[in-house]
Order: sequence, then C-alpha cells, then structure tokens
Amino acid sequence: MHSFEEDHDGIRIYRPDDWDFPRARGRSGIEFRDDGTYVDWAIGRGDADEARPGRWEQAGDGGIQARAADGRPVLRVSSVEPDRLEVRD
Repeated sequence: MHSFEEDHDGIRIYRPDDWDFPRARGRSGIEFRDDGTYVDWAIGRGDADEARPGRWEQAGDGGIQARAADGRPVLRVSSVEPDRLEVRD
C-alpha cells in the first residue's frame, strides 16, 4: 500500500497492507506477481480500487522496470526491503 506520508525526492514508498498506517481516505497499491505481471491498484471512482495491469521485468542494472499494458514504462523499483518498497516514476 502506498505510504504517501513517507514519499520524498521523487520516490514513492509502499508498505505491506498490514502496516500500521495513519488514517487516510484511500490508498493505492502495487502487486507484483511471479508470472511477470503486476497490478497497479489505483483509487478509482467512489474510492473503489481500480486495477491497472501491466508487466514487470529485470532491468540491465539489476533493478525492476514495470510497464503498463500498452508497453510504456510507468515505474522503476529502486529499493526492496521486507517491509518497504521504493519506486520512481
């Protein structure tokens, strides 16, 4: 889930959904799957989750690049820890 309170310098922070988040009206999220797909869970109309599917792949520098269903790059994972994921647009 997006921990927008921790965002900084163009980096978005994501935490596990059982993290002790402060109250918020809604939170987006990202789900990476073993088959190379991912889902960007955006906040849609009426605060309902809106799935935006795509694919992820290993980048040349060992990082992870995610692409939207139409192939355009949408985010790059810059750091992974057990309780924290950092991404750049």
